[in-house]
Amino acid sequence: MLLQKGQKLLFIGDSITDCERARPAGEGLFGALGRGYVSIVDALLQAVYPELGIRVVNTGISGNTVVNLEARWQEDVLDRKPDWLSIMIGTNDVWRQYDTPFVKEWHVYKPEYEATLRKLVAATKPVLSGGLVLMTPFYIESNENDAMRRTMDEYGAIVRQVAEDSGTLFVDTQAAFDEVLKELYAATLAWDRVHPTQAGHMLLARAFLNKIGFQWNR
Repeated sequence: MLLQKGQKLLFIGDSITDCERARPAGEGLFGALGRGYVSIVDALLQAVYPELGIRVVNTGISGNTVVNLEARWQEDVLDRKPDWLSIMIGTNDVWRQYDTPFVKEWHVYKPEYEATLRKLVAATKPVLSGGLVLMTPFYIESNENDAMRRTMDEYGAIVRQVAEDSGTLFVDTQAAFDEVLKELYAATLAWDRVHPTQAGHMLLARAFLNKIGFQWNR
């Protein structure tokens, strides 16, 4: 596995990462990491790799876009000095274009999304002793011609390109959901097609852990 003994792993993103985590930082006891994929990753790392003592921190904030991440990057990422960083952002950047189409200042269009994400990656990757993982935003909708699904795929393609250009690890969360959507109706995994059930969060955790070389049968 890529994580090394005593390293700090920080997750940042929107509500899908937040999941009612503690403030100011999601870390510690009594559900401090929230109830989503971050807490599942932490639990599995503790259960399967207890000797590594990986420190997991959650700084996701509900409603955030990549612009919001940039505004709090120094305090919520750089000042916490993680060894590993996982970024999953873009859902609200896209969603606001569809659920509040007339409030243009809430929208983050592709050029700004890409430029901001590239800026954050460029500023952070050199100071990480471990590595950086870029996870795509997703929309739990099997119809690829759905308007919001189509746009979300375009933002996911941006994440893929940024990961390739910067040499960072890449997790295609949409592909992970699409595989299960061959068998299950979208509402089974997310009633609003955005906020996953526990099964959906398990899919996210599994996709992340697979990318960092987690050995499930260890």
